[in-house]
Amino acid sequence: MPVITTEMREMLGAQLPILATVTDPSTPNIGPKRSLRVLDDTHLIFNENTGGQHLANIEAGSRLAVAVIDREALDGYRFIGTAELFNEGPAWDNAVAFAKENGMGTPKHAVVISVEEIYSLRSGAKAGTRIDEK
Repeated sequence: MPVITTEMREMLGAQLPILATVTDPSTPNIGPKRSLRVLDDTHLIFNENTGGQHLANIEAGSRLAVAVIDREALDGYRFIGTAELFNEGPAWDNAVAFAKENGMGTPKHAVVISVEEIYSLRSGAKAGTRIDEK
């Protein structure tokens, strides 16, 4: 399993991540996730607040992609993985605390993404290449 590096953590903390799921084999769904953050070296987490299409897609088993880009640096990352929903336990406690600290309402779910692949979105010859597992 690939490891989320310090550079990736910093970019996810400074830039607005975009989440992608699929509704069916031919309909993508993308949107910003301002609560998306690093949970640990191999997981991302976000607060599901709206209960909209992303949630329906996750419940239907959609894989997820998260893109984060630093436009000024022409750098970024794409994380691919699967999600699990929580309404209790440590992930849920993390989501509730994050919401409180950031003036948000209580989330509908904590969504934990197990990162299975990471790709570079850095401009240049290596754009789109998979980052080696560490």
